[in-house]
Amino acid sequence: MNLSGKRLVVFGAGYVGAEVARQAVARGLRVTALTRNAGKARVLAAAGIETVVADLAEDGWHSQVGGGADFVLNSVSSGGGGLDGCRRSYVGGMQSVLAWAEYGGLRGSPARERDVGAARMPSSGTLIYTGSTSVYPQDGGAVVSEAMAVGGNERADLLVAAETLVARWTGRWLVLRLAGIYGPQRHHLLDQLRSGATELAGCGDHRLNLIHRDDICAAIWAGFSAPPAVAGDIFNVADNGAATKAEVVTWLAAQLGVPAPRFTGTVASGRRAATPDRVIASEKIRRTLGWRPALPTFREGYAGILKPVSEL
Repeated sequence: MNLSGKRLVVFGAGYVGAEVARQAVARGLRVTALTRNAGKARVLAAAGIETVVADLAEDGWHSQVGGGADFVLNSVSSGGGGLDGCRRSYVGGMQSVLAWAEYGGLRGSPARERDVGAARMPSSGTLIYTGSTSVYPQDGGAVVSEAMAVGGNERADLLVAAETLVARWTGRWLVLRLAGIYGPQRHHLLDQLRSGATELAGCGDHRLNLIHRDDICAAIWAGFSAPPAVAGDIFNVADNGAATKAEVVTWLAAQLGVPAPRFTGTVASGRRAATPDRVIASEKIRRTLGWRPALPTFREGYAGILKPVSEL
């Protein structure tokens, strides 16, 4: 699908959102991006992206962003702050996006609000919301599809609440539940090994469900380009790996030429619980949208990260 000349609005122009915004400019789209980070906004602006610095959960940005978007991406993150941060970013943020869509970004203009016909401009564009596979409670090596139960703890329940709000979008919408995100400048395990860590928190026999940033972007574009009949659906987005944490760490250690650290078997500091041991199934998005990860396992994904800059 030729998207040139269309307008994309990105809410939460962080690790994934900012990359989608940059790719959108390269594809010929007009892009507006909202971020809380003024420094990131300056970088995006230099790339030809209209930027707005604001907290998504507030409503002061509504008139700044304006309406008329063909495509909308909500890829906001919690930004820290524990459960309160999750509630504000995911639930409060989605509520604010819905209010913006309902009034076409015209709030804050009293003269326009008096003209009810002009003020109410329901969006008919496509919304993609990037959620998380953290909504799933399954453990014990279970293979988890989109049809399985969700929720069960406070954070997961907040993520589910945000997904429920997405269904109020007046146009087409899709939810992408992302597995563990990694990619350029985001590789915690690799950083730990490079720092000389001799032990790592967690259980080495628990499986890691990962997805590279570039494959996430490809899934988002597949969603935006999907036929109109593909609407109101939820898709898991994970690579083909589901390798154990020990397998990933042992391979990375070998690439770096360092000893593989041992695992403590305990939860990392600052975390309430260990990541469940499960396999996130992503056959549905492959079957429905034709998406396939270009980096099917951690080996291909980390190979590009490990490659010297001169070779990229």
